[in-house]
Amino acid sequence: MARSSSHPAGRKRTGKRRTLKIFLVGLAVLLLLLVLNAFALDRETGSASLNVDGAKLVSTTSGDIQVLDTGEPVTTDPSAPDPLPVVLIHGSGGAINWWDDLIPLISPTNRTIAVDMLGYGGSSKPDSGYSMTNQANLIAQVLSKLGTGPAIIVGHSLGGNVATALAEQSPALVAGVTIIDDAPSRDYGGLGGTAKLARMPLIGQALWRISPDFMVRKSIEQAFAPGFPVADKYVEDINEMTYTAYKDSYTEGTDFTAESPLNTRLTAVGKPLLVIFGEEDQIFPARESISAYAAIPGVQTMLIPGVGHSPQVEAPQKTAIAILDFANGVAESLEPPPAPKPEPKPKKNKQQGQNKKKNGQSGKQGQGNQQNQQQQKSGQDKQKAAAAN
Repeated sequence: MARSSSHPAGRKRTGKRRTLKIFLVGLAVLLLLLVLNAFALDRETGSASLNVDGAKLVSTTSGDIQVLDTGEPVTTDPSAPDPLPVVLIHGSGGAINWWDDLIPLISPTNRTIAVDMLGYGGSSKPDSGYSMTNQANLIAQVLSKLGTGPAIIVGHSLGGNVATALAEQSPALVAGVTIIDDAPSRDYGGLGGTAKLARMPLIGQALWRISPDFMVRKSIEQAFAPGFPVADKYVEDINEMTYTAYKDSYTEGTDFTAESPLNTRLTAVGKPLLVIFGEEDQIFPARESISAYAAIPGVQTMLIPGVGHSPQVEAPQKTAIAILDFANGVAESLEPPPAPKPEPKPKKNKQQGQNKKKNGQSGKQGQGNQQNQQQQKSGQDKQKAAAAN
């Protein structure tokens, strides 16, 4: 009886051990797959390709950069200062198409240049090179090849970091800087939800591999005011990136502002500065962020009500007017002062001219009388000499 009662309990223990072994094996396999997936994604690269009408590829030391250049405007006011080019740098997960609604509002008066940063849009996607200083260096190479001269550099979100680095490294190419919804550092906030999870080791790579479009769209929603519709093209921008470009860009941006926040850097740069924020920004606190920039001498700030993290998409008209007004002001400050007009020669008094003429005639008459007197005296002297002989 004792043997028969112990047999089921032994089989139960054996079943539990087998289940545990299967679980551990499955866990090990899953962990191995996660590691292999992370290994593969971390080494994934992509070549450059044109995906914007009218754009071109410009070669740099890190790869080809996709650039949309509208060229010089057809008509300008000849009496106004020469309009400055406007350079547009998108944010994290973005591309040139984040400026689609803004470019037509700026290009009629100012040459407009939109750039896909390295790893984004149609630009090359190597396995490294995503520091803010390198991104700025590549854009400087592009602007030098395009011959832009000093320009207004506009950076949205992470692009504000790159615009700041560009002003630090290549001041001759920068006439002024515009920051759109980029806080001085990540101490003010940052991306949350799945966007934050996507940057965690192993988990991030797994989410990147399996996330459906609706999850990507949900993550992008925080880049706008609550309820603003997310266009399909913004989801496609994320899907076209490599995981390395996505993760390293954010990490490098965080390190850049941790080393020195943007407001400190821009104060040292000393370039004219415009800071624009959407009042309903869901990533950074708008009022607190603007207040941090307010201490910079000469800074101009603009807070747009009812708008989130991306004013160039949500309120392009207001954003364009602010940028153009700023650009025109900077252009006027760069114009050399007009040369002073020569002072007019004093007009001669008519009476003075007549007196001078009379004096001249009187002088001639006096000289003639003196000559006559001398001749008369000489004749008298000769007569006296002849009489004496």
